[in-house]
Amino acid sequence: MPELLNEQEEQHIDEELVTRLLEEEQPELFREEFLAGHPYDQAKYYEKAGPGLRRRMYEYLSPAELAEIFEVSEIPDEEFGGFLEEMDTRYAADMLAQMYADNAVDVLNEIDKSKALTYLTLMEDEDAREIKDLLHYEEYTAGSIMTTEYVTIPKNSTVRSAMAILRNAAPEAETIYYIFVADDENRLAGVVSLRDIIIADENSIIGDIMNERVVSVLVSADQEEVARTMKDYDFLAIPVVDFQQHLLGIITVDDIMDVLEEEASDDYSKLAGVSDMDTPDRSPLNAAKKRLPWLILLTFLGMVTANLMGHFEKTLDQVALLAVFIPLIAGMAGNSGTQSLAVAVRGIATGDIEEESKMKLLFREAGTGLITGSVCGVFVFLLVFLWKHEAVLGLLVGAAILGSIFVATVAGSFIPLLMHRIKIDPAVASGPFITTLNDIISILIYLGLATLFISQL
Repeated sequence: MPELLNEQEEQHIDEELVTRLLEEEQPELFREEFLAGHPYDQAKYYEKAGPGLRRRMYEYLSPAELAEIFEVSEIPDEEFGGFLEEMDTRYAADMLAQMYADNAVDVLNEIDKSKALTYLTLMEDEDAREIKDLLHYEEYTAGSIMTTEYVTIPKNSTVRSAMAILRNAAPEAETIYYIFVADDENRLAGVVSLRDIIIADENSIIGDIMNERVVSVLVSADQEEVARTMKDYDFLAIPVVDFQQHLLGIITVDDIMDVLEEEASDDYSKLAGVSDMDTPDRSPLNAAKKRLPWLILLTFLGMVTANLMGHFEKTLDQVALLAVFIPLIAGMAGNSGTQSLAVAVRGIATGDIEEESKMKLLFREAGTGLITGSVCGVFVFLLVFLWKHEAVLGLLVGAAILGSIFVATVAGSFIPLLMHRIKIDPAVASGPFITTLNDIISILIYLGLATLFISQL
């Protein structure tokens, strides 16, 4: 069957051929075809192969080869345990030991603690110790996503000795494009690029060619803060230090991309009023459990709206036409508030909103609300006047829209800023919550004005 095999490295995998080779139990041809593919394509096939085919893959692939697949896989966090259960326990432990330590920690954090301890017990002492050190750091901090597989060079070494160190350490390092320099007490002293080392004279001292102005992050820093720092400076890697500037590890750009995706998904979930949207729920019951808390809260807020309208029953009885415009006013206020909310939450998430600019944001959003409210108010006044030939009613509806949009816009930016100030995730001021809150405000403004000027209608 050699004519069926790919002759070029890293091509797309022929899934039908790979499946047939597994089913026909032809390990050599399977390995030749499967391992010629790109690791990402290998991971995609592995994820959807099914337990039966995967168990045969464990027989044909070494733990190190499977570790490379796990490194790039997109297996949902809650499913890691199921995949590991398919493997022999010793095989799974060896596979985890072959992964980069930070990625192995991500897997172990998602499975049963007793099972994780079993895997750690079966590993070589050095591998287990490296992973255990990372497991101690608090989740969502720099320590929890850093890797300890990096290259350091003594400050007083020559370029020639640095190259020797680099050759020995590079096979195990996650990246070698940045080489960090440490002093005798393992304090971060500087950084030198691979390019700098290659073009420097081999007798030069590293301390003379390194850059001493190194941007680093504390091990306790929030992962979002780390992501912003790497984005701002366009780093491929950033060192992680403790309060005494001891070098503890590095964070690479691929880990930061995962963080950005995770944080964006988390914020979007909260904005939509859903607790978690990382993976689609296959069970309607599980999906309902995640959505019901917000829906129940919004139901109570809706009851407040209904009760509020009950207080204006006499006004609505006298001028029934007022009820026609309630959905219009509430809808425009809700949409305006959600727009303002999105601007504020995005600014907080990206770090664009600093302490000194928060008041500027509020004033800018207030001005935006005033302008958009005025334009919409005038537009609606003209529509109502042309439709119903009622100037007073048109003025009332237009004024209500102006007031509602102005208040909704200010509230949409103020609430997330307030939550951020008191250390609550501003994304929980979700779109549905802001929309419902603005419904209450807009109805209160509209029917309150109608009650005041009922004699003119």
